[in-house]
Formats: sequence, structure tokens, C-alpha cells
Amino acid sequence: MAVYTDVAAEDLARFLGDYDVGELLSYKGIAEGVENSNFLVHTGAGHFILTLYEKRVAAAELPFFLGLMEHLAGRGLTCPQPVKNKKGGMLGTLAGRPAALVTFLDGMWMRRPAAGHCAAVGEALAMLHLAGADFAMQRPNALSVGSWRALYAQAKGGCDKVHAGLSETIAMELDHLEAAWPRDLPQGVIHADLFPDNVFFLGAKLSGVIDFYFACTDTLAYDVAICLNAWCFETDHSYNVTKGRALLQAYGKVRALSPGERAALPLLARGAALRFLLTRLVDWLAVPAGALVKPKDPFEYFRKLRFHQAVKSAGDYGISA
Repeated sequence: MAVYTDVAAEDLARFLGDYDVGELLSYKGIAEGVENSNFLVHTGAGHFILTLYEKRVAAAELPFFLGLMEHLAGRGLTCPQPVKNKKGGMLGTLAGRPAALVTFLDGMWMRRPAAGHCAAVGEALAMLHLAGADFAMQRPNALSVGSWRALYAQAKGGCDKVHAGLSETIAMELDHLEAAWPRDLPQGVIHADLFPDNVFFLGAKLSGVIDFYFACTDTLAYDVAICLNAWCFETDHSYNVTKGRALLQAYGKVRALSPGERAALPLLARGAALRFLLTRLVDWLAVPAGALVKPKDPFEYFRKLRFHQAVKSAGDYGISA
């Protein structure tokens, strides 16, 4: 369960007293999510999400995340909007942790996305990229190509326990990606973690995008590559070109990918697969025996990486190169 810090009812009621949201009626922890402690809070004014930011989230970066959500919501993207307190601030302290209250979005995430869901995600991602173009703040991507070798160093000793030869495969892939990584593609705000559990639907209609706590300034097409990895593979790790085509075509109707971005897509998709392989490896190997937490399987992204290594052009993802 993703509640690392307990909150007493009287402390929460005192915290909510700084907001114009009415009295506390009920609250409960939210199991999903791995970075922060989240609660569904019911007050006299309705439902809200309360987030307590744990140690892995730097307090100095919270104004970027909260400001970005406010900025995107103001430009029509359906995402949580920070609730300002009576003094106009978006951030407080609760149970010794930085804390924020945001609006509640109705909907559910798709465990088995269809092509229509992928199209909706492609459209929303392009809208996010355009809406973020005039966001004044910047945040470097702490998990971009420059960080991957350090992650590999953390996981290197245990790689071959996950899969024979994995350490050598990652080392060779790092050499290739570091040398070939594109540096001149369009940059801007990216979500950087737009997985199915961060997108809500009501029926077939996308009802909201959540969890902006990996958002940063980076290559826009890299965000597209992350989505191809997250949305367009089946449970047997085979790539579904119908889903990929739906996502890419819908994205392109809102924001067209340049020829350079299309040409770089296979490399960016390899990088995205390696990024999640490495972070999952680090988490997988760090869990002690008998722990109740079950980290996500890193081998899933090894299989995806193998697919991307064989890709010849963007056409293999469902659009012309």
C-alpha cells in the first residue's frame, strides 16, 4: 500500500482548516502509487486527493510540479489542479512531510488498453506538450541518458541473477545510446511517466491525466517513446502495431512530429526501455527477502528493449518514417 506516513484525523482536520473546503468527513489511504503517501479526502466541499511527499521527492522541486499542474489545467488539459489555501499557497506541512491538496478526477485506469485508448493518450500527450510550451519553469530530467550509467552501477552485481547475460547487454546498450543520443530535437515539458495507471477513463473517454512527479524538461519525442513502451505492448511483450499507429496518428493530428523526431523514434524507444529496465532493476534488487513490497518486473523491459533493437525505422511503430 502506498501510504508510508500515517495521518491522524485530528492533524488532517487541522491541516484542512487552512483551506476553504469545509470540514473533514472521511479519508482513506490509496494503495496505488509508489513514490508518495496518497489519501482520498472527503470534506464538506467534495472529494480531494491529499499527497504527502516522501523523501524521494525533493521539496525544492515541488513548486515546479504544482505550478505545472496549475498551468496545464488553465490551458484546458484535464489534470489535477492544486487547491490553494487561504493564504494563496499550494503547499503545506502535515505529519512532518510537505503536503498538497489537489482536485479529484473521476474515472479509472485501463488494465487492458485498446487502440482507442491509445489514440486518446496520443492526443492528450500532444496537448500536454503544446500547453507546456509557455510554462516558465524548467526542471532537468534526473532520469535521462546521463543518469543511466550510475543506475547500471547500482544494479550491475545482480543483473545476471535476473537474466543470464543481462549485465553485458546493458553495458553494450549504454555505450550505443550514450554515443548516439540525439541532442538537437525539440525540447519542452514532458510527463515522463505516462503509464496506463496515470491516465483515467470514463468508458472510452479520457477523463484525466495524473501523477506529474516525474515531469521535467526534455526531448518531446522521448515522451512519445515512453508511451509506445507503456501502452503498445501486449502481455506477452509483443508490440501491437495497431495500438502504436493509433497513438502516433492521434498525437500527430495535434502536434506533428518533425522528420528528425520520426527518424530518432527507434533510438528514443530503446532509451526509454533501458531507463525503465534500469530503475526496475535497482528497485527489484534492493528489496530484502520477505518484504511485503513487490517491485515491478524488470524483465518486461528487457523484452521490449530487444524489440526496439531490431526496429529499422519509425514505420515499424505504425507511421511512415
